[in-house]
Amino acid sequence: MNRLALLALPAALNCFTLNAEPLPGTSPLEWEGEEFSDRLMQEAHAFVEKMIKEAAQTTVRLPSEPTERDAFVQEKREQLKFTLGVVDERPPVTAEFIDNSTVTLDGIPLGSLVAEGPGFSVHQIRWTVLPGFPAEGLYVTPTGTATMPSAPPAMVLIPDAGETPEDILGLTATLTGRQQMGLRFAAAGFRLVIPTTLSRCAFRGERGDDEAVIKSNQTHREWIYRQAFQMGRHPLGYEVQAALAAVDWLRAESLADTITVAGYGEGGRVALYAAAIDDRIDHGFVSGAFAPREDAWSEPIDRNLFDLLPRFGDAEVAAMIFPRPLLIEHTDFPVFETPKGSLETPAWEAVELEFDRIGSVLGSLSAPPGFLIHEANRGARADYPAVAAFLQTIGIEREISRTPPIALLIDSRIGFDSAAREKRILDGMQNHVQRLVDQSLETRREFYFFEAEPELRPGKWSVEREHDQLSPLNFIEASAGFREKFQDSIIGRFDEELLSLSPQSRLVKETEEWSAWDVVLEVYPGFHSWGTLLLPNDLEEGEQRPLVVCQHGRNGIPRDLIDAGKPAYNDFAARLAERGFITFSPFNLYRGEDEYRWLDRKANLIGATLFSFIAASHEQNLNWLKTLPQVDPKRIAFYGLSYGGESAMRLPALFNDYCLSICSGDFNHWTRKVSDPDFPKGYMKTIEWEMPCWNMGNTFDYGEIAGLIFPRPFFVERGHYDRVSEDEYVAFEYARVRRLYAAFGMSDRTGIEFFRGGHSIHGESSFDFLHNHLGWPLPE
Repeated sequence: MNRLALLALPAALNCFTLNAEPLPGTSPLEWEGEEFSDRLMQEAHAFVEKMIKEAAQTTVRLPSEPTERDAFVQEKREQLKFTLGVVDERPPVTAEFIDNSTVTLDGIPLGSLVAEGPGFSVHQIRWTVLPGFPAEGLYVTPTGTATMPSAPPAMVLIPDAGETPEDILGLTATLTGRQQMGLRFAAAGFRLVIPTTLSRCAFRGERGDDEAVIKSNQTHREWIYRQAFQMGRHPLGYEVQAALAAVDWLRAESLADTITVAGYGEGGRVALYAAAIDDRIDHGFVSGAFAPREDAWSEPIDRNLFDLLPRFGDAEVAAMIFPRPLLIEHTDFPVFETPKGSLETPAWEAVELEFDRIGSVLGSLSAPPGFLIHEANRGARADYPAVAAFLQTIGIEREISRTPPIALLIDSRIGFDSAAREKRILDGMQNHVQRLVDQSLETRREFYFFEAEPELRPGKWSVEREHDQLSPLNFIEASAGFREKFQDSIIGRFDEELLSLSPQSRLVKETEEWSAWDVVLEVYPGFHSWGTLLLPNDLEEGEQRPLVVCQHGRNGIPRDLIDAGKPAYNDFAARLAERGFITFSPFNLYRGEDEYRWLDRKANLIGATLFSFIAASHEQNLNWLKTLPQVDPKRIAFYGLSYGGESAMRLPALFNDYCLSICSGDFNHWTRKVSDPDFPKGYMKTIEWEMPCWNMGNTFDYGEIAGLIFPRPFFVERGHYDRVSEDEYVAFEYARVRRLYAAFGMSDRTGIEFFRGGHSIHGESSFDFLHNHLGWPLPE
């Protein structure tokens, strides 16, 4: 057999050959002295930080024509609701004062009384928000309101995460007088509804002793964030819903002529978003929260919002409140530090610049007259100048103290447990999320095939047509639009064109059967891809062979699949090359633990993910592989293990150039794997905080993703003892895939192997699958 000239190189078993000529059509690879994976990770971080900076410097301006502006703002409100997960219709609100007494004063049960202050009384209250999720907190009403000529001004006042309604009213000694903004507004004559917020206390599981949860180092807010994010909901969104439900109640009971939504810290963000999306709110008061959002990725993970910039910087959100009054109070931000994000107070100059940008959004030289900004004195909240200016702006004439009000409030409740109340709030949010999880299969069915003809919807065929041999063409056409949705809303993409091909290569190893080449391609400016190409030594001149892209898992590198002797991989890239396949093992960026998790977090801020980098790299890899004279461009397959198996679902779903896919050690009932705390071996109790993907549970599980791969061959490799899942859940989700292929008479194009083993490449039925569908003969 004649070998290609490029392969006529001296054999050098188990050694590096650094002085060989590069592959034809490539330039020499000159990277030296560093781990390639480290360099690519640094490049990826630098690239996304540049993209974030560009997004943060982009101002999204409102149209100047009034009708166009109104329509634009309404559209933006709907988009912001989606970004926050404020998409559920609230039922008619009901509120109850938490009490068993029948004695009332001004219509309020006396037994609900918590405390009395100078001119106001405090009661405990509960109100409905969403099915399974009620809110609780305190209700403050001026005394003697039954004789007042008009209703007092009302305010929904949201505390920071970790501060209770009692704290901000001065019922506890947790905060200083200068921080008790609830007491300040109560003394000013406001009727207050103060909801309980979720704290960032450590979550220790349902019973407080779950070791797996404790090791995952989650807060209460992160616990809800992880499960909610996958289902298109968010702890911030739930708290916005609770605030808006309080507004519903105040309006329904005619308890106020005007309503302000106010808050500090986390409550300040809730107030800003609530006022922006609901114009029933007359005024906004935001303390210790308004800031540029360029560094939002560095804040606690529970603040992660997908695709925030450039659409919803704080200036853009504030502009949606116009022409209603808004006061921004800059004061000390809450202090919080964790390996998964921290909070710190931004400089006054940065906050002032963001405030000034509101004018640019509105098409004017400065913020409108009804928008005020104030720098509080020594970290105070609801500082006298801010409150005085705010009252004047909203037309309330009232004398208020220049110093923090002093009131000796005594909690009359015996044995009250604020932690138990917060636990009820957490349980309510979780109840609602898990209802969504339980309904998600039907939700995805309605989403995925709603544009297709009824007879093409899986599960919708009549009994008479169940075994018809339907044409897949219309199904494939209908799925094309969902491929775009999958790319845009789940994987995400960067607003950057791929660079022209400029491959670099270097021979790194030769054996008797194959030669290995490291190949580097520039994907975006300053960001490269890297992989290792194995060419069988018996390639004939002009011959084209099938190529298998072999993908490593978490913390892997290409050589792990070739000659590292790692039991999970079983050197499967080299074994396939020894069977005559060309193989290419690309590097994916999930290496370095939190390094790649932070990369995903940064990318989320601008509507991208870790897989946005991976997808771009694979697209560029494919562009190059298809140019190789030895490769049949119509026979490029994908085979990955673990995180590589996750890639085997997502990347072939995006790129039709992958003619076949094998998912090993990953295939799952993904929605429950990510969002269900009770799912065996799920992600809710692990360190893998990057796994939730915004709204994926309502749109794409593995059955739906396989629908994007269909009708190309698809195979699942599953070890009985693989701890990524259990056989029953894998079989459940795969049955949906099998049914799809069978419905179109293509059941021979899909398969699954359950083998006695663990989290590893088995390489038996899967190898046969490759030989069969790539048209390459089995070894003799």
